[in-house]
Amino acid sequence: MIEVKEIFSKKELKKFIQFSFELYKDNPYWIPPLINDELETFDKTKNPAFHSAEAHFYLAYKDDKIVGKTVAIINWDEVNQLGKKKVRFGWFDVIDDIEVTKALLAKVEEFGHKHQMENMEGPLGFSNLDKVGVLTEGFDQQGLMITWYNHPYYKDHFEQLGFIEEKKYIESKFLFKNVDITPFEKIASVLKQRYELKPINFTHSKDIMPYVDKMFALFNATYSKLQSFVAINEIQIDYFKKKYIGLINPEYIKFIEDKEGNLVSFSIVMPDFSEALIKAKGKLFPFGFYHLLKAKKNNKSAVFYLIGVLPEYQSKGITAIVFDEYAKTFKKNGIETCIRTPELEENHAIHNLWKHFNPIIHKKRSTYIKQL
Repeated sequence: MIEVKEIFSKKELKKFIQFSFELYKDNPYWIPPLINDELETFDKTKNPAFHSAEAHFYLAYKDDKIVGKTVAIINWDEVNQLGKKKVRFGWFDVIDDIEVTKALLAKVEEFGHKHQMENMEGPLGFSNLDKVGVLTEGFDQQGLMITWYNHPYYKDHFEQLGFIEEKKYIESKFLFKNVDITPFEKIASVLKQRYELKPINFTHSKDIMPYVDKMFALFNATYSKLQSFVAINEIQIDYFKKKYIGLINPEYIKFIEDKEGNLVSFSIVMPDFSEALIKAKGKLFPFGFYHLLKAKKNNKSAVFYLIGVLPEYQSKGITAIVFDEYAKTFKKNGIETCIRTPELEENHAIHNLWKHFNPIIHKKRSTYIKQL
C-alpha cells in the first residue's frame, strides 16, 4: 500500500532531501545538492520565493520505506500577473513504480483543485531562477549544480498518466580550443567605437555588488517576452545577491555599459561545481567547502548561466564584445570546455548567439502539463 504524507519539520525535510541520495547512490551522473542549501531553499523564513508562492511538501511511503517525493507549488505572481492558473510540482523523485508517481501527483492535483487552478506542470521550481524540467535525453551525461537529473522512466510515467510535453529545453557544450575568436575581436572593436560601449571586468566580488540591481532589471527586460516569465522582485534580488554572487569567480561576470553608464548587456558564467559537489557528498564540512573553493578558483570547465542584452541592442551584435572579453579570461585561466545551461527551444535569439561555436546538444529536457 502506498501512503503519501505531507511533511513540515526540518527532520522530515532532511529525509525528503536524503531520499534522492539513496535513489541515485550508484549513479555517476547525478550531482548531489548541499543538504543545508536545500533546507534553506525550503525554509519559508529564509527563501523570499515564499513571499509570492505557496508550497506543500510530500513524501510517499511503501511498506514504511520512502519511495518518492515532490513539492506542490503555486506561484501567485504567475497566477495574478500572467493569468496562468497553474499548480507547479518540483523536486520530484520516485522509484520505478507508476503507482507511486500517480499517488504523489494526485496530491498536487488536489492542491490545484483547492485553489481553482486549471492545469498542473512540472518539474518546476518556485521561480524562473530555479531548476527546471525532467531529463528526456542525455542520461549518460553528467548533470550540473543548477539542473535536476532523473532516471529515464520519469518521462514514461508522466505520459502514461496523461501528461504532455509543455516546454522543451536543450543543453549543449563546445570546446573552447575549437572557437575562432578572431572575428569577435574585430567586431567587438568596431561596435565599441560605433556605440560608445565599455566592457566592465572584475577581480573582486565586492566590486560587482553595485551593479547587481541593474543586472536584474536588465534580466527582467531581456526575458519578459518568454512564456511564463515572472519578473524577479527586489526581495528576491537581495536574496540572490547574498547567496550566489560570492560563489562565482568575479572574472566570469561581464557587464557592458554605454557612455551614460547604462547597462546594456550582462553575462554570468560559473565554474562547473559538479565534481566538487560529488566529492562534498552533500556537506560543506569537513571537506566540502575546500572542494568548492578549489573548483571556483581552478576549473577547466565554464558554465554559461545567464546572458542578457537590452532589447534595443539585441540586433546589433553586442554579444561579440561579451565573447571577446570571455575569450581573454578563458585563455588566461585554461578553460577547455564551455557548457550551456537549459535554454528553451523557442528562444531562437539565444540559439543564434551560439551558432558560430558549433555546439553539440548533449541533453534535452521538458516540463510536462496536464489539464485539471
